[in-house]
Amino acid sequence: MRHVHIPVQRVAEAARASAMPARGLGDKARWYLPAAVAADLIGAGVPVGLVFEAAQQARPLFCALGAALAWTGVQLMRRRYAGRALGESRGVLPVVHDWLILIGVLAVARVVTGENTPRLGALGALVPALLVTVACHKLTYRHLSAARREAQAVSRVLVVGEPDSAESVIGHLAARTDHPYVVVGVVPVGPGTMDSGVPVAARLGSATAPSPNGDSAAVLGAVAAHRADLVLVAPGARLAGERLRRISWALHDAGLELAVFPGLVEVSVKRLETLSAGGLAVLRVAPPVSRGVQPLLKSVLDRAGAAVGLVLLSPAFLAMVLAIRFGSRGPAFYRQRRIGRDGVPFVMWKFRTMVVDADARKAELSGANENDGLMFKMRRDPRVTRVGRLLRRTSMDELPQLINVVAGNMSLVGPRPPLPEEVAEYDEVELRRLAVRPGMTGLWQISGRSDLSWDETIQLDLQYVDNWSFTSDVDLMGRTLRAVVDGRGAY
Repeated sequence: MRHVHIPVQRVAEAARASAMPARGLGDKARWYLPAAVAADLIGAGVPVGLVFEAAQQARPLFCALGAALAWTGVQLMRRRYAGRALGESRGVLPVVHDWLILIGVLAVARVVTGENTPRLGALGALVPALLVTVACHKLTYRHLSAARREAQAVSRVLVVGEPDSAESVIGHLAARTDHPYVVVGVVPVGPGTMDSGVPVAARLGSATAPSPNGDSAAVLGAVAAHRADLVLVAPGARLAGERLRRISWALHDAGLELAVFPGLVEVSVKRLETLSAGGLAVLRVAPPVSRGVQPLLKSVLDRAGAAVGLVLLSPAFLAMVLAIRFGSRGPAFYRQRRIGRDGVPFVMWKFRTMVVDADARKAELSGANENDGLMFKMRRDPRVTRVGRLLRRTSMDELPQLINVVAGNMSLVGPRPPLPEEVAEYDEVELRRLAVRPGMTGLWQISGRSDLSWDETIQLDLQYVDNWSFTSDVDLMGRTLRAVVDGRGAY
């Protein structure tokens, strides 16, 4: 059979033409941008106008317009209106950062213009801008998350790499919906079976040397056939150096995006830095934060916050103690041996939510465990008392752990404190979750708690251990309130 050579340029044109409709179908909702701009203009302009009018400032309309334009200007300069950013989850802290920049800009403008409204009044007038912007982000994020669960507003991805690496990337992306990537095809490099079920769009040879036009033509043809928006490469021994370089040239000449998977998982982008060394593109990964100002701030926040919480919640503690004592026989508090940082055991405090002989009855219920890992969880645990169900549903049974935080055994934010029998079964990977102090709340609690599988729980804990920061702890504490109100996975 005669081999027909297809010029790279011809395939590139076909890829570009076929890829464009897919991008249109995958676009985010068109109302995201006008909603974001309108929220910023109204959230900053209207409150400033009203406050300055009430303060009898000479030019309230001018000040309102200036605040609105300054806020949207800050958002624009920070690229918050870019298509990639709209609807994505950024948390509250980036908005607070933008808001602090706004305050700085308007402080300079205040000096230049001689505006004399009281400082506290002017600052208070800017608070609604922060709140309205956060609310708008939450609205668009929820809408986008729902759309992505239905495979809408996504990017069609073609994965290129050696079979094992490609399968790993495909499996990781398929396991979650908090990202915009949907794999529509795969181009294996070299021999090997593909068990993911993703269509094999083409296959590149095993030779490490670049094939003139051959590799590029195959990849571009696969892009055209599957209308991919992005090519995600998992480099390996057979796909690196000059070979990968030529493929990147062909993709970029066709107007297509190329992304390279470095082999790292669950590493925060805040720890990554791109460098160039002798013409080589280098990805630097900063170590997890373990020394310096941030751990000190975390310790201060833990001790001070827990102490204040114990004082403010003392009336509620008394009410819960009485409810537990009247509800069932036994003490109001429950103490349990847990394993803390570096494997050091400690005694954890909780409000008692079960009957007094609950630990003795655990063995007879082992066959009813609904968790797939080392934790024991039952949705309808017969040992839980009537008052205990309410305390668990609202997470109020965890409040006495504030005592552990003050004592330094626990933190306000961290992995779930494990039982000794669980730690005895840990492997080397699972032991890494003991590198930090356990917490009252964390990624585990805000992500579904007992509804999560064991692997998901470990993955979230390791993600926290490797990527924690003081600001992320503050953000997690804010998100915990919503998780407690929602109650999902609390039983």
